[in-house]
Amino acid sequence: MRFGYGTNGFANHRLGDALHVLADLGYDGVALTLDHQHLDPFGPDLASRVAALAAELDRLGLAVVIETGARFLLDPWRKHSPTFLDPDRAVRVAFLTRAVEIAADLGAEAVSFWSGNKPAGLPAEDAWTRLADGCAEVLKAADEHDVKLGFEPEPGMLVEDLDGYFELARRLGDPERFGLTLDIGHCRCTESASVPDCVRRALPRLVNVQIDDMRRGTHEHLEFGQGEIDFPPVLEALSPYTGLVAVELPRDSHAAPRIARASLEFLRRAVTA
Repeated sequence: MRFGYGTNGFANHRLGDALHVLADLGYDGVALTLDHQHLDPFGPDLASRVAALAAELDRLGLAVVIETGARFLLDPWRKHSPTFLDPDRAVRVAFLTRAVEIAADLGAEAVSFWSGNKPAGLPAEDAWTRLADGCAEVLKAADEHDVKLGFEPEPGMLVEDLDGYFELARRLGDPERFGLTLDIGHCRCTESASVPDCVRRALPRLVNVQIDDMRRGTHEHLEFGQGEIDFPPVLEALSPYTGLVAVELPRDSHAAPRIARASLEFLRRAVTA
């Protein structure tokens, strides 16, 4: 099993420094959130910066997936906005198209994204139509650049669970390239099935996995051992999956090296338990 770590948990580090720490700790890859401090997709000289990053990832032996959940990258006033469901949703589609292009240049294993929250007053069917139309546009770019997409169900959003993901995939015609990003903590937070059963249901479509601990009914990403998940059977259920399993602790940048070390030690023990 190949373990990675999310750069949104290294927000206080330069990207290059974060990559070196993760490589030195023994991680196999990185989940790279495009953001102003880590490969700003709207900054100058993007092509040269992406090429330099590709060379550095190769030198360090790190695989990469692209995450697109930066909080204020697209709008300095509205967190995670605009989404597929907002009137200015073309901004989100354009950003994700750029993320696909970056992923192609980096040789990334997937681009991960989510639906967004349904605006108040927007009828549910209209929200689903906007989401499907936007995803179809991103799929066009993914087809053009031969990049896999990983759609993530996110608690509280229009698509918040596996049922929602499979409904969206159905509306898109079940394209093979439209894969699934699964956050293991969300299985505890939103799914009625056990966490291993949630993993087994997701396996046929998995292209990206985020891993963290969590408690039922909350959406707080916790260090391993602080929540309610029993990880050895979860990782056993996940064993057929060959992509990155990346630690997702976006609120713990203040202690990133320590937590990254402890996380990898925990996961390695859990695999062999």
